Amino acid sequence: MLKKIISIIIIFVLGTGIAFFVFKSEPRLNKNFENEKSFFKNHAFRLGLDLSGGSHLIYKADVSGVSSGEVSNSMDALRDVIERRVNLFGVSEPIVQIQNASFISGGEEKLIVDLPGVTDVDKAVAMIGLTPLLEFKIEAPKDTPQEVTVGEDGKVNLDLVQQFISTELTGRFLKKAVLEFDQTTREPRVSLQFDETGTKLFAQITKENIGKMVAIYLDGAPISTPVVREEITAGEAVISGSFTPVEAKQLVGRLNSGALPVPITLLSKQTIGATLGENAVNSGVKAAILGFILIALFLILWYRLPGIFAVLSLSIFVVIILALFKLIPVTLTAAGIAGFIISMGIAVDANVLIFERIKEELHLGKNISDSVSNGFSRAWSSIRDSNTSTIISAIILFWFGTSLIKGFALTLGIGVLVSMFSAITVTRIFLRALLFIKEGKVLRFLFSRGISN
Repeated sequence: MLKKIISIIIIFVLGTGIAFFVFKSEPRLNKNFENEKSFFKNHAFRLGLDLSGGSHLIYKADVSGVSSGEVSNSMDALRDVIERRVNLFGVSEPIVQIQNASFISGGEEKLIVDLPGVTDVDKAVAMIGLTPLLEFKIEAPKDTPQEVTVGEDGKVNLDLVQQFISTELTGRFLKKAVLEFDQTTREPRVSLQFDETGTKLFAQITKENIGKMVAIYLDGAPISTPVVREEITAGEAVISGSFTPVEAKQLVGRLNSGALPVPITLLSKQTIGATLGENAVNSGVKAAILGFILIALFLILWYRLPGIFAVLSLSIFVVIILALFKLIPVTLTAAGIAGFIISMGIAVDANVLIFERIKEELHLGKNISDSVSNGFSRAWSSIRDSNTSTIISAIILFWFGTSLIKGFALTLGIGVLVSMFSAITVTRIFLRALLFIKEGKVLRFLFSRGISN
C-alpha cells in the first residue's frame, strides 16, 4: 500500500513540475517572462501563420531552360530547396506551394511561400534570395550567332554569355560542397560532389568537351571557366577564383543549404496579420477551458469517485501534452490545435470505456478490487485497437500530407500516445491506491454510476 501512495505522490509532484514549466515558459501566462532564464524563454509556444501572422511571397520560376518533361520535377526540387533553406533560419512550418502554369497564373510557373512569424518582409526575401543558382555550361557551337557591341572607347566587346549554352547539370544534383585550399597557392577553393545522376551528367559533359571550356555559373554570372583535360567520372568539380576565405566559406554554406534548380524572380511580397487574430486565440483558450470544466462536471457527476480520478488524469494529460509541444517543439496552427482537442476527447473516451467495464463487473456481484482489475483488462484491448488505428492514420497523414496536415497529424499522434498513458497508467494507479478502504455501501456508492445507485 505504501508503494501505491508513493506512486500517487510522485505523479502529483511530476504533474506540478510540468505545469510549472508550462506556466514559466509562456509569455501569455507569465507576466515576468522577459526576466526569466533563457531555458524558459526558448520554449514558448511556436505559432503558425494562421495564429501569428507572417510573410507572404510569390515567386516566378524561369523554366525556359528546362525540357517540358522535367518542369514538374524541377518545380518539386525548387519547393524542397526553399523549404530546406527557410528551415535553416528557424522558420516554423513554412508553407511552400507550387502554382503550375495555367490561365489563372498567367501561363507562368509560380512558387508561393508563407513564412509564419516572419513579419519582416525584407528578411524573408533575404532568406530565399541567398540561395544560389548553380549552373554548368559548355561552349556554344562555332556557328552560333554572337552579340557584338562597340563601346564608347571604340573597342569591340563580345558578349560572354553568348559563348556558352546551358546543360542539364545544375545545383539540383549537388550532393555537398567543401571548402579546400590549393596546396600550391594556398588559395581557397570550393570542391563540389555530385549525386549519382549529377555524376553521370558531369562525366558525359567532360567526355564530350575535352579541350574545351566548361563554365561554372553562379546566379547567372560566370565564376570559373576551366578547360576540360580529360573525362571526369568521379563526380567531383572544383570552383576556383578570387575568393577570400570568408567568401568561399559563405559560398559553401549557401550551396549546401540548397542550390536552386531554376532561377526565380520575386513578383510580390507582403506582410499578413494572423488569420484568426489575438482575440480569436483568446476566445479559443476560453472555450477550451469551458469545455474542460463541462467534461469534468460530467465525469464527476456521472462516475463519482472514478470520475474525479479521471479529471485528475486528464489534467496531467493536458500539462504533459503542452510541455511536449514546447520541448519538441510543435508549431501550433488551427489544424494542430484541432488535433490536440481530438486527442483530449480520445483520452476521455478511454476513461469512459474503463469505467463502463468496471460497472459491468460490479453488476455481476464482484468486489470492487476485482472489478477494477477486470475492468482495466477488458477495456485495454478496445483502447489499444482504437488508438493504434488512430496512430496509423496520423502516421500516414504526417508522411504524405502538406505542412498544415502534418501539424494536425503530429499533435494528434502525440496526444493519442499520451492519452493511453494517462488512462491506463495514471487513472489505474489512482483507483488501485484507494482500494485499501473497507468495502461497504459508501464505497459502492462512490463507484456507482449515474444519479441513483
